Amino acid sequence: ARACLVSLQAHALWRHACGPLSELRGLGARGGREQGKGARMKYLEYPNLNRINAFLRDVNVGDHVTRGVAEAYSCKLAGVDKKLSKSLEADVVESLEMSPSSTAASPVGQLSEASSRRTLIHLILTLNHMYPDYDFTTLRARHFSKEPSAQVVRANVDSRLLELRERWVEAMGPGTPDLSSSVWTAIDEAINVADCDIYSYDADQEDAEMDGPFSDSHAVWSFAYFFYNRALKRVCFFSVYMAPRRADEDRDMDEGEQVAYAAVGMDDDVFGDMDL
Repeated sequence: ARACLVSLQAHALWRHACGPLSELRGLGARGGREQGKGARMKYLEYPNLNRINAFLRDVNVGDHVTRGVAEAYSCKLAGVDKKLSKSLEADVVESLEMSPSSTAASPVGQLSEASSRRTLIHLILTLNHMYPDYDFTTLRARHFSKEPSAQVVRANVDSRLLELRERWVEAMGPGTPDLSSSVWTAIDEAINVADCDIYSYDADQEDAEMDGPFSDSHAVWSFAYFFYNRALKRVCFFSVYMAPRRADEDRDMDEGEQVAYAAVGMDDDVFGDMDL
């Protein structure tokens, strides 16, 4: 079967053409586990996050392009996500029974504890929502890392976005708070960073057979953070990457063709039974 593999860059291009990713939720995931239809994790609307998203859709920095996304979701599960959560938990519990040593501390905590398994499941479900053309249900705790502090995360993010500050002023106009302040105000408004555990997705730990949305050898740098607030039952995902513009455009064209091809449901033998 022809797979519809859309990278982070292609999602950003699609997003630019079609609007907020939240409008594409009904597309469902392509992969090993059926996503189905029904109630999903609730997308939370925040105007300040929307402004950051609009800016990060396509930022030209000389010979490079920067693209990113920041979205918040409620972790109060219902419908399809609730069923998928139960299935994921059963998988994790089964793996614990088969390998007792895996009960050791993981980046999300002791997997023998329900709260730690719940954290892992929420991270996986968030990725499934952000990138609906991939199936992340095979990910496990080893694919994530817990960040030591919000200060460390902010320092990394600010250093990466430093090159974008002039573009931000050009886009928003003089007198606008700087990019760093605007980003962290928006994220804090959505999630209350001081009360969050922060996790990162380690794309280098992806299973060899999984061509994930972050597996781009052309990226100069990238990050993907989850701000997880247990008390609010809410998660905010923030990811940005930079790549050479030519490589980014070439890959967008290649994968745009795959998207168009898959969207119309064509197979190589689509005309096989037609009398032409």
